[in-house]
Amino acid sequence: MAVILIVEDDSFIREMAVMMIHDQGHEALSASDVGEALAILRSPQPIDALFTDIYLKTAVLGGCELAHQALKLRPNLRVLYTTGNCVTEKMTALFAEGARFLRKPYSPEELQDSVEGLLAA
Repeated sequence: MAVILIVEDDSFIREMAVMMIHDQGHEALSASDVGEALAILRSPQPIDALFTDIYLKTAVLGGCELAHQALKLRPNLRVLYTTGNCVTEKMTALFAEGARFLRKPYSPEELQDSVEGLLAA
């Protein structure tokens, strides 16, 4: 069982992701923005992976910046990005090294495969 921090500004999508992660047998923590996510990352709570939306309402490309800050706090953290928007080469250049990507909308099976691959890496 892994602990996965889900950062998503859309409350419905965030709750669906939390349910999917729980259904896979993992523990899910959730945050709606960068500040909330960083507060969780600075806590003593064990966290194995960060699953973040790239576009957060309060910060365009906020998920990319969050991942870099998160890795400074927790160097062994694994990162999985998501978005329903177009992903350009310029944007992928901002991804944290070793990060993976999952396009929205995603099915429970696609999320499970992505999480399994991420945790196995």
